[in-house]
Amino acid sequence: MVRNSNRDAAKPDAGSENGGRSEEQAQIMGVLRALAEAYHAFSAYSASHVRQMNLTPAQFDIIVTLGNTSGMAFNQLARKTLITKGTLTGIIDRLEAKGLVRREVPAGDRRSFRAVLTGAGEALFSEVFPAHVAYIRRAFTGAKPEDLELMSRLLVQLQKRFGSAPDSI
Repeated sequence: MVRNSNRDAAKPDAGSENGGRSEEQAQIMGVLRALAEAYHAFSAYSASHVRQMNLTPAQFDIIVTLGNTSGMAFNQLARKTLITKGTLTGIIDRLEAKGLVRREVPAGDRRSFRAVLTGAGEALFSEVFPAHVAYIRRAFTGAKPEDLELMSRLLVQLQKRFGSAPDSI
């Protein structure tokens, strides 16, 4: 039988008490597995809709982050989208080729660039953002407000445990 080494690493050995793991460790591993599976499910759900709009998830993220702004410096855009600066440059190149984004050089710093949505980019943002929010909302149909509040609160607590407080939620 072929075994998945990542999954096997989290399983207890049959010959040792608790497999060398405490009950707390088993619970933590369960939380991390549930988190990873939830993130994967969300990513797949979201990406399928984004691709229907002829965008990659990264392109969508940039369009949505730049929407309703006067543009953003590349380093700020990279931080907000969690896309590395090297990858960001290529994505901006492709969005620029589609006529959705343009680069501007700030007056006070000729060594950096700002990404700004073009008129076509703003129009696309106005179309895709509300459509995607409506699509995501469908996944929460029937959820009770107190359950949504609990999920949000627990996710913020988990984020803080990893040392990264949210900018805004």
